[in-house]
Amino acid sequence: MDADLLFRKRLGLSETAFVEMVIWRVPKPMHGSAHRFKYRLALVTAGVCVLRYDNEAGKGDHKHVGEREAAYHFVDLDRLQTDFWQDVENWSKKQ
Repeated sequence: MDADLLFRKRLGLSETAFVEMVIWRVPKPMHGSAHRFKYRLALVTAGVCVLRYDNEAGKGDHKHVGEREAAYHFVDLDRLQTDFWQDVENWSKKQ
C-alpha cells in the first residue's frame, strides 16, 4: 500500500505515560472505513496501551478503552484528534 505520512508525534505525559499519534493518507479507503486515512492514536502508560483509536483493515473505525472495543464514528481528522484528547483527559482524571 502506498501511503503518505501526514502526521507522526510522540508526546511524553509523565515518567511512565506517553501519547503516540500516526496518520497516513492512503490511496483508497481501508476495508471497513469510508475515508482515505489510516490512523493510530494511542495512550500508553507503564508499558500498557490503555486507549487506542485506529482503523485496521476489516475492522473499520473503532477505539479501545482498556479491554473494551467500541465502534467510532469518523467525521474528520480534527474531530478524531479532539475526541482522542478528550478520552485521554477523561482517562487521566480517573487515575
